[in-house]
Amino acid sequence: MNLTLSQCFVLVDDPDLALAFYRDALGLELRNDVAREDFRWITVGAASQPGVAIVLTNYLNGSPADGDALAALVAKGALNGVHFHTDDLDATFEKVRASGAEIVQEPTEQPWGTRDCAVRDPSGNLVRIDQPPAA
Repeated sequence: MNLTLSQCFVLVDDPDLALAFYRDALGLELRNDVAREDFRWITVGAASQPGVAIVLTNYLNGSPADGDALAALVAKGALNGVHFHTDDLDATFEKVRASGAEIVQEPTEQPWGTRDCAVRDPSGNLVRIDQPPAA
C-alpha cells in the first residue's frame, strides 16, 4: 500500500483575507476557487508540490455552537495548523512579517535540530515555517 498526502483543510473566517495571506504572503499558487451560497473552498499549494493541496474554507459542518467552540480552541492556540519548509527562513519570515501577520515566534534554533518561526493567519490558525538543517 502506498499512501500519500493529497490535501488538508484549514478553516478560515474570511476567505479573501485567507487567500491574500496564503497566496501573497506565503507565495502559494491559487489552484481553484469554488463558491456556493455563503461558502467558499479555495485550493492553494506550492508549485513544487503539485500533488499536495491546502483547502481554505469557511464551511463548517455543524451548529453555530460548534463554530464558537472551534474559534475558542484556535484563540487558545490549542490547534496546530499548517507546517511549511523553506530554504531561506529569514527571507520567508521577513516577507510574512511585512504582510502584517501576527508573529508568534521569530526565527529560533530548536533543540531538535531545525530553525523555525511561527505566525498566525488572518483567522488565527497557527502556521509554522522551518528551515531544515543542511545535509
